[in-house]
Amino acid sequence: MIRLYCILIGYVFGCFQTSFLYGKKQGIDIRQHGSGNAGTTNALRVMGTKAGVITFMGDLGKMLLACLVTWLLFRHLGTDYRLLRLLYTGVGVIIGHDFPLFMSFKGGKGIAATGGLMLLISPWTALYGFLSFFGLTALTKIVSLGSCLMVTGEWIVFLVLCLTGTLNTGVMTVWEAVLVFSFFTFMALIRHKDNIRRLLRGEENKLRFHA
Repeated sequence: MIRLYCILIGYVFGCFQTSFLYGKKQGIDIRQHGSGNAGTTNALRVMGTKAGVITFMGDLGKMLLACLVTWLLFRHLGTDYRLLRLLYTGVGVIIGHDFPLFMSFKGGKGIAATGGLMLLISPWTALYGFLSFFGLTALTKIVSLGSCLMVTGEWIVFLVLCLTGTLNTGVMTVWEAVLVFSFFTFMALIRHKDNIRRLLRGEENKLRFHA
C-alpha cells in the first residue's frame, strides 16, 4: 500500500503547475500561447527568462516537497524504504505534472521535476544530468535535445548504480527499481515525441532568450 500512497501524494503535488500559476498572475494563460505546454521551455519563450527560472525551480521544488511529505509520513519504516518511497512519490509527481486534473490533463513534460528526484536519489547523477542538460542546451540552443540526453543518460547511470550495488535498493529488488525508474525516461521521451520527430528532420526550434 505504501506504493499507492506515495503515488497519490505525489500526484497531488504534481498537479500544481508553476508556469500556469505564474502566468495567471501576469494575466496570461500559458496553455493559450506558444506550444501550449505548461513547462519551463514554453514559459521561457512566452513570458521571459524570469518566468522560465521560476517555473524550473517551482517544478523541481514540488518534487522535493512531495518527497519530504512522504518521508515525514513513512520515516518510521526505516532506510530500507527510502528508494521505494522516493521512486513511487516521483511517479505520482510526474503523472500529476504531465496530466494535471484541474488543467484538463494538459501539463508539462516533467524534466525539472525529474531533476529534483535525482537530487534526492543520487546527487552525483543529478549533477551529471544538469550539466548535460544545460551544457548541450547552451551549445545547441535546443532544449529538447538537452532534455532527452539528460533523462537517457540518467537512466544509464541509475542502471549501473543498481547493478553494481552502489545504490541501496532496500526492500525493492534491483529490477523493480530499474523498471520504476524507466518510467521517468519513458514518459520524458514520449512527451518529447514531436520534438524528436522535428530533431530528426532538422526542424526543431532553437531557444531565443529574452528578459
